[in-house]
Amino acid sequence: MKQIDDFKGKHVLVLGLAKSGYHAALLLHELGAHVIVNDGKIPEDLTDVHTLQDLNIHVVLGEHPLDLVHEKLDYMVKNPGISYENSLVKKAIDLDIPVLTDVELAFRVSKAAIIGVTGSNGKTTTTTLIGNMLEKNAKGHTYIAGNIGIPSTTVAKQTTENDVIVMELSSFQLMGVTTFRPKIAIITNIYEAHLDYHGSREAYKEAKLHLIKQQSIDDYLILNGDLAEMKDIASTSNAQVLYFSKTDDTADAYVKNGNIFVLGEPIMSVSDIQVPGTHNIENVLAASLAARLYGQSKELIQQAVQQFHGVKHRTQFIGNVNGRQFYNDSKATNILATKMALQGFNDKVILIAGGLDRGNGFETLEPSLEKVKTLVLYGETKEKLKLAGEHKKVEKIILVDTLEQAVNTSYALSQVGDTILFSPACASWDQFPSFEVRGDVFIDCVSRLNQQ
Repeated sequence: MKQIDDFKGKHVLVLGLAKSGYHAALLLHELGAHVIVNDGKIPEDLTDVHTLQDLNIHVVLGEHPLDLVHEKLDYMVKNPGISYENSLVKKAIDLDIPVLTDVELAFRVSKAAIIGVTGSNGKTTTTTLIGNMLEKNAKGHTYIAGNIGIPSTTVAKQTTENDVIVMELSSFQLMGVTTFRPKIAIITNIYEAHLDYHGSREAYKEAKLHLIKQQSIDDYLILNGDLAEMKDIASTSNAQVLYFSKTDDTADAYVKNGNIFVLGEPIMSVSDIQVPGTHNIENVLAASLAARLYGQSKELIQQAVQQFHGVKHRTQFIGNVNGRQFYNDSKATNILATKMALQGFNDKVILIAGGLDRGNGFETLEPSLEKVKTLVLYGETKEKLKLAGEHKKVEKIILVDTLEQAVNTSYALSQVGDTILFSPACASWDQFPSFEVRGDVFIDCVSRLNQQ
């Protein structure tokens, strides 16, 4: 870890006591800052609170007192999920107090090179693939961190100059960076998402592009060459730009005659990819290109792809229950992710979907419902999803209240040979604190079917 003086003696408010806030507070304390932590809720488990208090870090819980933000405050470090409409955040901005996220702290103390991955979809799989490809890293250790569930600050503290961090980055995290500069940046795609947070697609896109603002000619930017707007993004970059494409064999990574080529060399066959869906070909192309730029061998890249069977909660095969195949795609928190999941299956499926109502309709999901023979819907959006299913004339549509009911109903309606896919097309926050918890509940419900 770099020993920096950026926060020494500074007054810093950490807003949000989730995993990222807790570890950010510990790092700031270690860097000599005067830290206060605030969370509007009181956690059931107070272990982390007591740890912070034992370090003489002041913790304020159960409310957001406005007087925590004042002219003598030097920085705010915000949990990425907290809205910029939060009263404390708005006051900090009004007072020109920098509002950072934990990935900015991690960058400032990291001695390791950083490969940063963002996009509307595919970033978790791409991040994991790169981490697996570079696991046998002759230079040093390879870490994965960020939006993938591992706080960046905990990893950055461990790094040396020979290490590399592969960091998944959400738009929420990237809004809070100022000096963050990845050696290799990847944008898998940009679609319309999180408009309830950002307000517009343009604001969402601008947040994503914070990833590349500090890059120079010594850095690399990897873009999806199959999306037209990526050319415009490339024109704003100071880095060396490379493209991946499923269709264009002039790209830096592409598919031709059933093989994957990277930087002009064949790396592997498409059949080496063990996870379903054409979107996973894109993820492998992007990851392979990053790994080759980092210097990894073709053989180890191919081996990593052959051994990769998916990320938990992302079209994750759960198992066979009396001849029914169950897949957990809880990470599909938007429509596009569910559309891509459905593309990975050749036969009609039973789809479980539903979740938080962000105000949008589901018209864009309708063409993909051709792959669905039964819709089992729950959560705040079940009525809206029912309309989409009716427009597409899905054979059977069932509404229930809970995910457990959805699993049991899907199983009861299924036949031997059926695929039951849980791909919500919605965020989890109407009934669950995160998509991870939601996915774990689904897995548990399926496991209980095996015990019946």
